[in-house]
Amino acid sequence: MNWEQFAVKVMSISKIGLKFSKDDYALENYEELERISRDMLNHLPIEPIAKNLYERDLYPTPNVSVRVLLFDNLGRLLLVKEKAEDKWAVPGGWCDVFESPKENAIREVKQEAGFDVEIDRLVGVFQREKYKDYPTLVSEYVHYFVGHIVNGVAMHNHETTEVAFFEIDRLPELSKKTTRLEIGRALEVALYGGDAAFD
Repeated sequence: MNWEQFAVKVMSISKIGLKFSKDDYALENYEELERISRDMLNHLPIEPIAKNLYERDLYPTPNVSVRVLLFDNLGRLLLVKEKAEDKWAVPGGWCDVFESPKENAIREVKQEAGFDVEIDRLVGVFQREKYKDYPTLVSEYVHYFVGHIVNGVAMHNHETTEVAFFEIDRLPELSKKTTRLEIGRALEVALYGGDAAFD
């Protein structure tokens, strides 16, 4: 990551914090991060920046997310219980700027489930709104990976309340973040091989 990308990364963190934080002290800190990152960028030989880059009018593109299929030695699938819905999902989430899909996948599993993982391969890229059974205004591409656990213990974070392994044919009720059809397409490639599935 070069200096410009570092400053933009700080700005993206400030945007996320300002959007999701409810704590007044934290909001002040995120506002300061936004100012610092803007000042950093304005010291570079580029067009002056007056506000957060992520508030600009940009060409609309789909959001990008990752999900990771992981199995225990009994062949059971790792799922995390989403705090927001109290339902289960494959660990994963939105991709952060200037990180590869693989880096995001590794980070998301660590944050949501507590495990250090290695990514073995890409098993699918899906246009998620095609799989949702409810109306959505968000267009999203999800990258499904299969990996293996190398270290760590099951541990949830502020987004999740439980971490557990389930038999593939006995999955619990899933959150809106993943669907059986989507997971099924990714599992087929992960378990039986072949080229990555995609829309």
